[in-house]
Amino acid sequence: MTRDNITVLKNRLTPSQWEIINQEFPRFSNEEMNRRRDFINKWIKEYDLDHILIYGAYWAGNAVCFFTGWPVTAEAAIVFTLEHKPTMCVQFYNHVPQASLIAYETDVKAGNDSSIETAILAMKKRGKINPRVGVIGPLSMGPYRILEENTSEIIDLNRDYSNSRMIKSEEEFEWLKIGAVLSDLSYESVLKNIRIGDNERNLGDYVERAYLPFGATNLIHFFGVTNMDNPDCCVPRQWPLTRQISNGDIGFTEISSDFWDYSGQILRTFTVGDDPNSLYKDLHITAEATFDSIMAILKPGATAQDIFDASSIIEESGFTIYDDLVHGYGGGYLQPILGCKSRPAGPIPNLTLEPGMCMVVQPNIITKDQKAGVQTGEAVRITENGVVSLHDIPRGIHRIDPT
Repeated sequence: MTRDNITVLKNRLTPSQWEIINQEFPRFSNEEMNRRRDFINKWIKEYDLDHILIYGAYWAGNAVCFFTGWPVTAEAAIVFTLEHKPTMCVQFYNHVPQASLIAYETDVKAGNDSSIETAILAMKKRGKINPRVGVIGPLSMGPYRILEENTSEIIDLNRDYSNSRMIKSEEEFEWLKIGAVLSDLSYESVLKNIRIGDNERNLGDYVERAYLPFGATNLIHFFGVTNMDNPDCCVPRQWPLTRQISNGDIGFTEISSDFWDYSGQILRTFTVGDDPNSLYKDLHITAEATFDSIMAILKPGATAQDIFDASSIIEESGFTIYDDLVHGYGGGYLQPILGCKSRPAGPIPNLTLEPGMCMVVQPNIITKDQKAGVQTGEAVRITENGVVSLHDIPRGIHRIDPT
């Protein structure tokens, strides 16, 4: 952890956000956690359920963290029942002590041979044989079959859960801002540390060393680096190449540093040792114009169709996209998920923006032959009056002149 990074964070975060970072186990307030538990109680009553099971495994299934504060490790299965304290069964046994400290108002026990079977035993101790159970999370076939054998009916609540995450609380935006600042810091670390002869693996190293000292982890850091005059990449890669970086290259990246399940998302383009050539200038001008066109209409009352229509400049400029153009964010890859006319992303949802939504606007403008592309964009917040960015990195193509 460098003193420079500490200074940058303190300058970009509020005192309350800085205090959150410095907690041993960062926690939401009791009021916020109880707000979340109210969703559980509402769904139990609405669907006439005996229990709700929330499941996660191998670092997937953010509902576990949302309702308890415990980020999923190997496996976690939580049983919620009205008028009972939740029970969370975790794998492995050695994960129980820390989960017990972190999980909010939850009894934690070892999952033993099978977390799902241990969770079912907890249900049986609460009464009804073959209960009606709602499920949230990525329940795989094996655990699903075990649950199916011990219930009268399983109700999928994943859509209800996703919808509940679309409107964020003020506390959630505090944490999203932390994730955004750490994501910015990660991108700045790439600009500062990149050297001729590095490869995309090195860029990932620069990203992670920027946020690890502050308790964050990796959600994504995707890179695409190619030669401007002979490009072979139009969208950031999910797995880095070992190709050496040299003068005349152009790179684009998508970075999300994750702070206890809350992350920003910063998308930018940079050149190495030279200014962008005419093609990349045109691509980025279109990306910036598309970003501005969408941002101009992001406000309460705007529809998903309005956002889609604001992207017409892409085709008018003779380009298209590869990545999704816009998506909801914070707690999942949320609606509205939109492409453009030349590369739609499925049916346009019947959705109207509301205050408290978080979105990512990310024009990945590419040539029609899919050989060249740029990316720009970031996570934004829909407010009562319009839209504000969660990020502080200046837009535009950033030129790097490394040694």
